[in-house]
Amino acid sequence: MTTGTDVPRGTVFAARPVPRPRVRLFLFHHAGGSHQMFRDWVGRLPSDWEICLTDAPGRGLLSQTPPVRDVRSLVRGFLEELLLWLDRPFAFFGHSMGALVAHELTLALRDARLPLPVWLGVSGRGCPRSVLARPTSLHRLPADRLRTEVGRMGGTPEQVVRDAELWDLLEPVLRADFELVETWRPDAGRALRVPVPLSAFGGTRDPLVAPAELAGWADYGDFGGCHLFEGGHFYFAPPANRVPETVTREIRTALTGMPAGGGPGAAR
Repeated sequence: MTTGTDVPRGTVFAARPVPRPRVRLFLFHHAGGSHQMFRDWVGRLPSDWEICLTDAPGRGLLSQTPPVRDVRSLVRGFLEELLLWLDRPFAFFGHSMGALVAHELTLALRDARLPLPVWLGVSGRGCPRSVLARPTSLHRLPADRLRTEVGRMGGTPEQVVRDAELWDLLEPVLRADFELVETWRPDAGRALRVPVPLSAFGGTRDPLVAPAELAGWADYGDFGGCHLFEGGHFYFAPPANRVPETVTREIRTALTGMPAGGGPGAAR
């Protein structure tokens, strides 16, 4: 079954179902990625949290579904499915493309006067102001240059980048995701500040996002700080040693004091 936005059901699922969880944490993946990026986070987070993973169309169980090329369509699809999950306190964390999706989802919930996340974590993506000031066009690169750039970023297994057949499977998804990210522009007159606590995360050697661009998120929410970790754009991906544990510890700290029960309260 598909929604009116052609985004199918099944984009959100609980990696670890929990009856009456203290909080639901939704994790949103990067361009060309999938929920697999966050699989090993499940055991690093409290057992009374329900960890919810997401897949945009074009990957995983949705591999036969064409990828979505614009943020608004993807957000509408996620939002329609998330409506069934908002009966408990919830939080969002997104990396790179996932940070854009998580931020836009928070804005969509605000605009619809629906319950809001108790916390928003954005990772590996500069604040909207810095992104607009430094546009990119990876989705238009020739295949050989795109492969080079993807390899340089990390986060994609080397054998996928090198193997022609595997690359042929990944390239259309990558191009669609990069197009989604790179063609995003805010609606005229729409406030981009979210009325929720917000924290930024990133790598000290990220070639795509400078620490100052991460710090710029301070203007877009109730800022909880900028957390930098040694590494590049995929600072928490293997072989990042103890970085995933450190990142999840920061998330646990950010969500300390969560209410033990009830819904997330009235829309703000």
